[in-house]
Amino acid sequence: MSKLYLVPTPIGNLEDITLRALRVLKEVDYILAEDTRTSGKLLKHFEISTPMQSHHMHNEHKTVETIVKRIQSGEVFAMISDAGTPAISDPGFLLTRACVQHNIDVECLPGATAFVPALVNSGLPNDKFVFEGFLPVKKGRQTRLQFLAEEKRTMIFYESPHKLLKTLTHFGEYFGKDRQISVSRELTKLFEETKRGDIAEVLSYYTEKPAKGEIVIIVDGKK
Repeated sequence: MSKLYLVPTPIGNLEDITLRALRVLKEVDYILAEDTRTSGKLLKHFEISTPMQSHHMHNEHKTVETIVKRIQSGEVFAMISDAGTPAISDPGFLLTRACVQHNIDVECLPGATAFVPALVNSGLPNDKFVFEGFLPVKKGRQTRLQFLAEEKRTMIFYESPHKLLKTLTHFGEYFGKDRQISVSRELTKLFEETKRGDIAEVLSYYTEKPAKGEIVIIVDGKK
């Protein structure tokens, strides 16, 4: 039966892939990959020979209609990102929405995503939270930070290492330097690290010790 599977892949440690994910990736007709070179290494490791097709933020607007028609004709697709769950700050939403609109069966497997372990091990309240992903780089950044300064729920952000100090500085300006935060990087990998404290302390730490790897920032809500 024609279908789209959304399949999470490990964010670092290859042991985090599920048995179900491996089965689905072997059984589908095609795998949509954010970067076929990156995903090719993963598939080779697990001896999966399913054909891949490139599907990323630069071409997804053009390829969605074609993929939908192919699924409607009877083909079964799985979508994966470079790491984690598709559509979480990665390609996937446009195709998922199009499939739903055309009454195509969509199934998302549970699995790896970076913000859940970062939130849980932060020690900050996790009963209510808001996922912000990446902040706007320029336009809209100030407006968004002004709005979030009043947010009472725990906030989750993604950030790249070369923008971390800038973002932490902005957090101090808009949220107050005494706001509690947790910065997790290289989750599930060999040099995994989580630094907790107020914004001033964490900013000082990463000023002296520049961060490497993918980063998740957890920020306490306004009290």
